[in-house]
Amino acid sequence: MPQRLRPTRRFPVALTETAYRTLRRFSAEAGITQDEALIFLLENFRSVTDEETLPHRLRLFKAELAAGKA
Repeated sequence: MPQRLRPTRRFPVALTETAYRTLRRFSAEAGITQDEALIFLLENFRSVTDEETLPHRLRLFKAELAAGKA
């Protein structure tokens, strides 16, 4: 693995079953590990998200979180 892509930080991640299946499917289709898939997605966040729909999706997600806490 190139020096630039060598992971230097680790953190525990909790995922929903749907998110985990999506990550596994994406990494398998891309031919990379799940760690590498997360690195790719986070380092390229702006180019892999639709800036017009992201705020709307984030509002929906936050509403679901709030509803779950109530």
